[in-house]
Amino acid sequence: MIVTGSLPGGEAPSCPPGTRLLASIDVEWTKNYRVKDGNAPFCFSVVWLALPGGDFAITDATKFWCTSAYVEDDRERGDLITAASSALECIASHASLVTGHQLCSDLGVLAASADGKPVAIETARNAWRQRRQAGPGRPAYLDTRYDAGHLLACQSRRLVDVCADLRLDVTQPELRGVSMTALHRRWTERGDTTAREKITVLNLRHSLSTAIVAARAAGLAHWEPGLNVNQLLAAELGNTIGWAASPAFTALLGDPGAA
Repeated sequence: MIVTGSLPGGEAPSCPPGTRLLASIDVEWTKNYRVKDGNAPFCFSVVWLALPGGDFAITDATKFWCTSAYVEDDRERGDLITAASSALECIASHASLVTGHQLCSDLGVLAASADGKPVAIETARNAWRQRRQAGPGRPAYLDTRYDAGHLLACQSRRLVDVCADLRLDVTQPELRGVSMTALHRRWTERGDTTAREKITVLNLRHSLSTAIVAARAAGLAHWEPGLNVNQLLAAELGNTIGWAASPAFTALLGDPGAA
């Protein structure tokens, strides 16, 4: 399994006392609606945002931390689910606020693909169901598909449309002329590293933009219209993922010298 990011799996960032940690998780999976529980997860990411209190201003210099995991082939699906379960256990222990976009689906696919019922995944599913019932000693859950309507003028709840409505730039060049399924197949069948890296960056963008929207929906942060999420990704990933350093990606950053 290929693990990248600024945090080893199962760890949370160290932050000053009084800082609230927001954790966002996003899972990608192949879709097979002809077979019951036939959807198969192959990639997930976790993004952490530190919120110092008040109405924090998120800018293109805001620091975040991330972990991404991607299978090398289908035989590693169990390893991916184990890693996701460990990440969820860490999140439950350290995050003040947990988010995802239609997180119930991500957790459901992990649960359906697992052997048995991993405790951390089932705990997160229960917490999502009970997210509108405040409880001491556990993180709050906020799902940006269902719990951000008070911010939105648009009817669509697709993440890309939610971000557009909130003036958050999440341009995704990875899907120009190709589907995620086709990209993943290029990786598994041909070993196309660029295809895998494109999905990794896409998945991280999903987690990061969800974290930003959730912070605003919870009244913990704001940003100036037009905030470029790709700029944030480029600053964090640097040259660690080839696609994020490619001219096609850096052309999105608004810096002529970057491409």
